[in-house]
Amino acid sequence: MRPARYRWDIMFWNRAIETIRPEELADLQLKRLKWALRQAQEVGLYQRKFREAGISPDDIRTLDDVEKLKSITPQNGSITDLWIEEATETSKDSIKQLIKRQRGGDDKTKKRITMSFNPVLKSHWIYQEYFSGIGWADEQHEYKSPDLTILKTTYKDNRYLTADDVKDLESETDAYYHNVYTLGNWGILGDVIFTNWRVEDLSAMSDQFTNRRNGLDFGFSSDPAAALSTHYDSTRKTIYIFKELYERGFTNDILAERMVEMIGDARIVCDSSEPKSIQELNNHSVYAAGAVKGKDSVNFGIDWLKQQTIIVDKSCINMQNELSQYHWKKDAGGNSLKIPVDKNNHLIDALRYAYEDEMQFTWLI
Repeated sequence: MRPARYRWDIMFWNRAIETIRPEELADLQLKRLKWALRQAQEVGLYQRKFREAGISPDDIRTLDDVEKLKSITPQNGSITDLWIEEATETSKDSIKQLIKRQRGGDDKTKKRITMSFNPVLKSHWIYQEYFSGIGWADEQHEYKSPDLTILKTTYKDNRYLTADDVKDLESETDAYYHNVYTLGNWGILGDVIFTNWRVEDLSAMSDQFTNRRNGLDFGFSSDPAAALSTHYDSTRKTIYIFKELYERGFTNDILAERMVEMIGDARIVCDSSEPKSIQELNNHSVYAAGAVKGKDSVNFGIDWLKQQTIIVDKSCINMQNELSQYHWKKDAGGNSLKIPVDKNNHLIDALRYAYEDEMQFTWLI
């Protein structure tokens, strides 16, 4: 830690939250971050670290997107530290841009970047960039070098979990989720459902995307509201996913505003289990319709999507994460069942809703 005589100016970054409107961000981000830091200050380890660093929650700065970092200047000095929350939901390019904005300061104060996240797959760029090269092992909890510090915590370090939370984590039977969420390890998946997808930069193709399909899976607290905008090339059986929304804590009026910004007056197909939410979106100028669900509609939708080529824009990190992790349940003998694990599927569900008309047409033929 640096001596207290050197001032720290820290910036906090959460990709999902930073995309909301600036006026909403300024209030929401400050409240959440300062609450978390004040809670951390009650823990002895962090009391010492804050004291040695010479900072308090009031020293934290905020931002609403990467580009606006150009205009952010601390009251004193320069931005020395970046804290990126939910870093696995942020692209490598975005983090590179954030790092490049750390300009100015003095030679005595080394600039740093801190990333907090739940691990996902070993194929993720964060694992490849920081863990693979040092030979990180699952049983490790800490690593230190002059340029890199890694600290792994698990549910056992979280004093805010309820007894039910602990029971749920310790009773997890799925091998991947037990390894990742209970033990805090990077995961490996062999039997993922979707392998027919790849990532490309679609930014130059948006004007060609005229056959659009939009889908929305509702969420609020633990589950996010997940929406996407896509283009379908039926001749080549190719789906292009070029926009996504993946947010928690949105009431339907705020969600409606974001949908209008994202898709305008285009139609969006939503989870039909929430008719009240669908009606509220329509009341706020969103052309929302409920999906038609039926027996085996999930598996039918999965089978149809597996017959397509899916191309995901490089900016749609959450869609990439879901496609990487969505997998089949296994029986006691380790054999795959034709039942998907009902996790990491919010955008995938939205994708099924978006293409239900195409699926029904195929079925009728």
